Amino acid sequence: MNKNELVRAIANKAGITLKDASIALDGFIGAITDGLNAGEKIQISGFGTFEIKTKPERDGFNPKTGEKIRVSETKIPAFKFGKAYKDSFN
Repeated sequence: MNKNELVRAIANKAGITLKDASIALDGFIGAITDGLNAGEKIQISGFGTFEIKTKPERDGFNPKTGEKIRVSETKIPAFKFGKAYKDSFN
């Protein structure tokens, strides 16, 4: 499902226009992004949790030259599904 298909599905489920569904989806994504950038953990009961995780500094290598390099610490967005949501598939 791509973004356009998701907007259509939201519009159908909520009984709103495609334009309103698109605005709502963009607002949702923006709010999640802003919260994560502010260092917040975002929990949606019954669905899951968005948070920033830190990958520690580590050794790596340049695949072209085989040279060892040091990969610096990085922050990555992560999502963990809630138990109730995962259980709904089984």
